[in-house]
Amino acid sequence: MATTNTLTDSSPTPALAGGGLLVVLPALHHEQYQSLFANLVASMPAEELLIAAPEGIQTDQYPALRFVSLPSTRSAWTLTAADFTSAYQIAEKNHARAILMLGPECDSLDPSGLRELAHAVVAASVDLAVSYYDLPPRAGLVNSSILYPLSRALFATRVRFPLAIDLGLSLRMAEQLAAAATRLVANNQGDAPIWPGGEAALAGMTIEEVDVGGRRFPQPAEMDLNTILPLVTGSLFSDIESKAALWQRARTTPPSRRRIPANVVSPSDANAEIASMIQGFRLGYTNLLEIWGLVLPPNSLLGLKRLSQLDGAAFKMPEQLWAHIVFDFLVAYRLRSINRGHLLGALIPLYLAWVAGHINVVASGVNPERHVEAVAAAFEADKPYLVARWRWPDRFNP
Repeated sequence: MATTNTLTDSSPTPALAGGGLLVVLPALHHEQYQSLFANLVASMPAEELLIAAPEGIQTDQYPALRFVSLPSTRSAWTLTAADFTSAYQIAEKNHARAILMLGPECDSLDPSGLRELAHAVVAASVDLAVSYYDLPPRAGLVNSSILYPLSRALFATRVRFPLAIDLGLSLRMAEQLAAAATRLVANNQGDAPIWPGGEAALAGMTIEEVDVGGRRFPQPAEMDLNTILPLVTGSLFSDIESKAALWQRARTTPPSRRRIPANVVSPSDANAEIASMIQGFRLGYTNLLEIWGLVLPPNSLLGLKRLSQLDGAAFKMPEQLWAHIVFDFLVAYRLRSINRGHLLGALIPLYLAWVAGHINVVASGVNPERHVEAVAAAFEADKPYLVARWRWPDRFNP
């Protein structure tokens, strides 16, 4: 959904009476648009909506809806800096009260989820409404292992999907995100992700998580883990680095209001998959130990040595060890101890070890979401370790 140009002039659109909702859409196929428009009309009064969509879509079946053209777009799998810039420009021009930003494949969202996202920012005075998705237990594990626990520990937010692609924004939240996006666009990073939760925490704005159920998800052009993990982790690390003055202060995470899904049976082919991941970790232990030694203190290296000697169902990454590893890689990213691309590549075998352990934990009967919550709690508990390493990085060096 990434926009590539700033907003261009188009035919005048009547201002929303009383300040309505701007709905910003990605490029979709014709049939997807028709399904989405039907869902929107089923969710909210048509007269309160202004639809921002790419030029060329057929709108004649929905004469009650008002449309404004987005700049030329190109497909992307997540919301980017340029998307937020365009959304705020359109909202301000048309006097919108709030914004609903939807990602690719949004026609698969249930009308009730759309309604709740919109209601949070239009009627409930929430600044940022973030989607909570129902995912299979083996989906979104980069999010579960790194993005969620790290964001929760540092920004004191329980947003389960910090990089959600369906958001509700108050106008002032949109302005905050557009300002952050403008800085990235000025540095030729218009396709970079924006981390709304961190921006909301920085500005002291209210956040609410909305359960939207399941949906289809767009697939990145590069599906390879070697591309995706460095991309999103590096982006989050950069955002955390820019907000160091914020997260080093003591912050209290609000209590969870999220339901824990029912237990899910582990797939029958899990053993073969676990064996492959353990092998990938051991290969990294053999080939990358020198690089890990530049990043990790002796206690963590000792923990990895012990982990490399485990196998089968006994293989599990301890929560505290994983938290320390991610924290240490974040510190090394900030210090540029080694090339950042090489650094994030060296994290991949360690991530595979975490995933193998997670699958083992779930296979033992533990609810997958409860294990993810335990990992996030370990990150929270060990935040002082990161603060100390951030302020005095040499203290832990061998």
